[in-house]
Amino acid sequence: MFTGIITDIGRIAERVDRGAAGDRLFLVETRYDTGTVDLGASIACNGCCLTVTDKGRDGRVRGFWFAVEASQETLSKTTLGDWQAGTRLNLERSLRLGDELGGHLVYGHVDGVGRIAARRPEGGSLRFTIEAPETVAKYVASKGSVAIDGVSLTVNEAAGNSFGINIIAHTQQETTFGGLQPGQAVNLEVDMLARYVARLLGRDEL
Repeated sequence: MFTGIITDIGRIAERVDRGAAGDRLFLVETRYDTGTVDLGASIACNGCCLTVTDKGRDGRVRGFWFAVEASQETLSKTTLGDWQAGTRLNLERSLRLGDELGGHLVYGHVDGVGRIAARRPEGGSLRFTIEAPETVAKYVASKGSVAIDGVSLTVNEAAGNSFGINIIAHTQQETTFGGLQPGQAVNLEVDMLARYVARLLGRDEL
């Protein structure tokens, strides 16, 4: 479980295909001291909860690194299939009992892949319009919460399959949002409360 508050921007150092099944291993550079990261720990990488299978600090990368693996199912249902060496990632370690919940409860289970439809300056912020699959968009509500590439954000407005968000200067610097451009794909996770309400009403399709 996570909060959607990003604590590092990592970078893909290596991508290794693993066998005929189409699974893939990623080596991620990080500022995290991997001496404090247990093997088997969960780290949200661009909003996708992944398990640490190896770690270290050696000449393979600049500084600390950890390894994660993704199945073909995960690669096909998220943006992970597009990750290449050099791809920057929003990273968050899993929530511990007693930690401050600064964003909203994020589970690291990607509901769908959206796309940046527009980006424009708005005061000191950047205004993004996100296009979401219909199965995801119906759970996104004005002033509600959504996780985009693992970042907890408040929805400005929602209409049809699109919704708008504002990214303040701090968030631009501390996440990958400062570099996102129209046309790029992003991982989306809807607020768990929206899922439960939909289930109670018999309208849950995720």
